[in-house]
Amino acid sequence: MPMQLANELGKINVTDDVIAVIAGSAALECYGLVGMASRKQLKDGIAELLKRDNLSRGVEVRRESEETHIDLHIIVGYGTRISEVAHNIQTKVKYVLNEVIGLKVDHVHIFVQGVRVIS
Repeated sequence: MPMQLANELGKINVTDDVIAVIAGSAALECYGLVGMASRKQLKDGIAELLKRDNLSRGVEVRRESEETHIDLHIIVGYGTRISEVAHNIQTKVKYVLNEVIGLKVDHVHIFVQGVRVIS
């Protein structure tokens, strides 16, 4: 269900795919994040690292009653503090979605699918 914004010029519909791409792009700007992982189960115990053009595959947008939830499946860099990386991503995604499209995000859930060496 697309989100609908109204202003004096008319209505704007923003789909969940657009929200997912914006959230994924915002998350990739955070230090300690290697990339997005697929929402699907792990293949052979290894998380699939997504390329930049598939950002929305690692992001799920859910609406429960009046609340908006964003689920991000990520891969973090080895040697980084996972809790700090996750907190930075949560803050950045909430801020960017509020500034870019005016969406108030209630919860950003982080699912760490793996750890990789940052090269």
